[in-house]
Amino acid sequence: MRAAGATQLYLKRLAENDNSKNQVYLGPDFSALNVLPTGELIGDPEKPTRLKAPMQFSWLSPEGSLALAPGAQLILYPQYPEVRFSGFLKGCSTAPSSLLTVRQAGRLLFFGVTAAGHVLGFATSHDSGLARELEGMGLQPSVGVFAQIELEVHTDDRSLLISELSRIADLGWIRSKRLNSKGELLQCSAPNCGGYTLEAELGIRPNGISDPDFHGWEIKQHAVTNLQRPSSGGPITLMTPEPTGGIYVDMGVREFIRRYGYPDRSVTDRMNFGGIHNALKICTATNLALTLEGYDPARQKITDFSKGISLLDQHGESAATWHYKDLLSHWTRKHAKAAYIPSLHRKAPENEYQYGKRVRLAEGTEFLLFVKAVASGAVYYDPGIKIVGVSTQKPELKKRSQFRIKSANIPLLYKSLGEFDLPAR
Repeated sequence: MRAAGATQLYLKRLAENDNSKNQVYLGPDFSALNVLPTGELIGDPEKPTRLKAPMQFSWLSPEGSLALAPGAQLILYPQYPEVRFSGFLKGCSTAPSSLLTVRQAGRLLFFGVTAAGHVLGFATSHDSGLARELEGMGLQPSVGVFAQIELEVHTDDRSLLISELSRIADLGWIRSKRLNSKGELLQCSAPNCGGYTLEAELGIRPNGISDPDFHGWEIKQHAVTNLQRPSSGGPITLMTPEPTGGIYVDMGVREFIRRYGYPDRSVTDRMNFGGIHNALKICTATNLALTLEGYDPARQKITDFSKGISLLDQHGESAATWHYKDLLSHWTRKHAKAAYIPSLHRKAPENEYQYGKRVRLAEGTEFLLFVKAVASGAVYYDPGIKIVGVSTQKPELKKRSQFRIKSANIPLLYKSLGEFDLPAR
């Protein structure tokens, strides 16, 4: 697996029903998407209640060669919920069909994941020498249904992250700055430059790609009142996805603001759309209600993936909708591993930031945890959308849709969250 480019290796012990006919069961939630990279989630026209996620998947032979399995995909069944692996034999003549068309407990299926997001598969029988060796290691599932096998790779991403965060914390006060897309260092004078300054220290360039920031870790800087209390302070922006439906998409942002926005109180000829929108009450600024359509709060399950989180007006019309399939893809790609870094800000003698040595590292998120947090009001929509120069021929439009959460509520989103004191360098 190492020779073929894998940087992560996972093991799934197969039950009798895990075969090409019944598909391979990958867990009672959607956390498998945190482990196995996929393409864009697409609806199934034959069964609209489920989603499919194509994979770039190849079988690894005992001799080390790779054979593409073009039909490999994950299938999401939200009504249960669960994820299954399907199509892994289709179109691949050298796939291990003799092992994966039978009902036999104890077979082993390995998934290697490359840095480029390619998934490599290898299967072995229950009585093989490899199976006996693995049983002697006593591996147990630690990431959903998967046991993780450590590979001797050159870079330990977690250790690298901790080392860099420790270095930055030791710098003390850092002048506000940012990197542009070319990697050039620029001054940052805005009041919210804490994230840009930390990203500049980590060498993170803005790219607009929905992938983790630093070696597989999503970096979340947030303001606090005390660096020793990382759960203190104000709200944290989790993600900024644009709506995928509703008036916002169908008729455009200007019509959206014309209908639901309001004049700025201090700036003439400007229309705003803002205010906290949560699932517990109607926002007084916009008269819109944040709702979770196709979600059963009693069972905490998504019953219809064709729907999503919506802002509904008093007539029940969708002002804006974020479809679940798009949010799921965005969330699992960005938040499988996240680091929450506390910061302090001062404006004198110049605009500077300081970052704490006590940080929170979060792993094992699952999309239903995010949806549940929205339903409870813990995660809320807090946009900053405006049109400047409304009456002019060329009004200026600024868009920012953001879902936020209070720092103290971050544990609601992850199965594992630890608070760590960074080591001295």
